[in-house]
Amino acid sequence: MIVAGIGCRRGTLTEDIVNLVHAVLARLEVQREKLDAIATEASKANERGIEDAARCLSVRLIACGIADLEEVADKVMTRSSRVQALKGVPSIAEAAALVAAGRNARLLGARVATDKVTCAIAIGEGP
Repeated sequence: MIVAGIGCRRGTLTEDIVNLVHAVLARLEVQREKLDAIATEASKANERGIEDAARCLSVRLIACGIADLEEVADKVMTRSSRVQALKGVPSIAEAAALVAAGRNARLLGARVATDKVTCAIAIGEGP
């Protein structure tokens, strides 16, 4: 299972999310058709930009609880002091990708960040 973990500011536009997902997949040489889901922290799952991005990409949206994100915190590659202070985890995008990718999940690279969105790709055996 291949998952794009997403972190973003409230009100982020769908196109900003979709464009970053496409860019990160291309950078990692992962075909867009291989993407199974996008994942984010549960409180962001109702954000219009994230919901619409999942629809645009024709993939499931997986909402991850903070407790689940904390369980994989030791596997993330990057750390955001801002996210750590706000949410208690080092990276929403990386942790959400790992959680949603399931058993034996691993990141394919560090998260990529723009001024509004972060995206990390993980692969795993699924739930």
